[in-house]
Amino acid sequence: MFDIKWIRANAEAFDAALSQRKGVSIRASDLLAIDDRRRVIIQRLNEAQEKRNALSKQIGQAKAQKDEAKAAELMAEVSRLKEIIPEGEAEERAIEAELRNALAAIPNLALDDVPEGDDESDNVEYFGRNGSPETAAKERPATPSFSFAPKEHYEVGAAAGQMDFETAAKLSGSRFVVLKGQVARLERALGQFMLDLHTNEHEYTEVQPPILVRDEPLFGTNQLPKFEEDLFFTPHGESRLALIPTAEVPLTNLVRESILSEEELPLRFAALTPCFRSEAGSAGRDTRGMLRQHQFNKVEMVSITTPETSIDEHERMLACAEAVLQKLGLHYRVMTLCTGDMGFGARKTYDLEVWLPGQDTYREISSVSVCGDFQARRMEARYRPAGEKQSPRYVHTLNGSGTAVGRCLIAVMENYQQEDGTVLIPEVLQPYMGGLTSIGGR
Repeated sequence: MFDIKWIRANAEAFDAALSQRKGVSIRASDLLAIDDRRRVIIQRLNEAQEKRNALSKQIGQAKAQKDEAKAAELMAEVSRLKEIIPEGEAEERAIEAELRNALAAIPNLALDDVPEGDDESDNVEYFGRNGSPETAAKERPATPSFSFAPKEHYEVGAAAGQMDFETAAKLSGSRFVVLKGQVARLERALGQFMLDLHTNEHEYTEVQPPILVRDEPLFGTNQLPKFEEDLFFTPHGESRLALIPTAEVPLTNLVRESILSEEELPLRFAALTPCFRSEAGSAGRDTRGMLRQHQFNKVEMVSITTPETSIDEHERMLACAEAVLQKLGLHYRVMTLCTGDMGFGARKTYDLEVWLPGQDTYREISSVSVCGDFQARRMEARYRPAGEKQSPRYVHTLNGSGTAVGRCLIAVMENYQQEDGTVLIPEVLQPYMGGLTSIGGR
């Protein structure tokens, strides 16, 4: 969400930055034209209200002078103004809504160091702020080697009889799965491990938020209005609630309509929740297996910071997500998303892509984004700078998967599979698995 005053003062810079975002045709002149009409309406309304107030005083003076004819003339004019002022107020509300809707449909502007591009083919591998391919290779687990042709996760799970897509389809349709036995336990273990890691070692506060939310929080984290078709809604009285597509929604909105003190920042929240997405527009993509589901579990991290610290917090959050994959011994890479592949509300995004030997490719397992004050403006989330007598400033918000539990399950099953059909359990997960060192097998 943008400030129209900032756009007016920085029209050329706004257009230049927005031109890098894919599929966006609106320009500053379009928005300023709406704002110009709004200003004319407000000015006309203010003039009418000022005139009514002045005439009301003149009526009192005319009556004091017993000039009834003059008083009647003035009262007639006031009555006319009383009729047109509500019309002007309605017109003002309409143009305010038009401007707000136009601003709400504009994606965030990318930071200067985000690579320009059209789609994922233009993303750039990232080796850390001070890193290199060589240092990254040392820090990230190596790709596994196999003496046999590795299978995809659904082949491994189905062979063990513990990953059942057919029964899920009978229950709920496509893009659902029933996990059973040791595979179900492994999925649960992964989520608990991630949440423990982030709360015990990375200073995140564990939160158990509602998974049904109103429209206002969805607007705050920019799921509405643009991505309404991706959501699942349920009636709630005379309104509706939505199942969360990510815990980013309730976690970020914990500070909505608040004025925090600078001493409270940064705030760091983490939650393990189910997430629900309609996957609109993904017909025909990843139809086999668990890669793209309507329902999945995810550990989400959210940070609320000052503007001065948000870039460093972005790097910190990336490191927290990387730690999950490093401790699990999963090979991965980090990609800086280009302007054409970046999410609607992000100023910069890193994607962690884990290696899946069954597919012989990398697949996204986490996105870590810094949003600047884009979401804060939509939520009216501000803070008061320490020791300064000035107006509150908007906070900066960040979010990142830490990580997608289902996709991490896929990665563990594919990377740790054995020729006999068993799956070795990474050492850090064994305490969560009751000491088991492997599962499955014929």
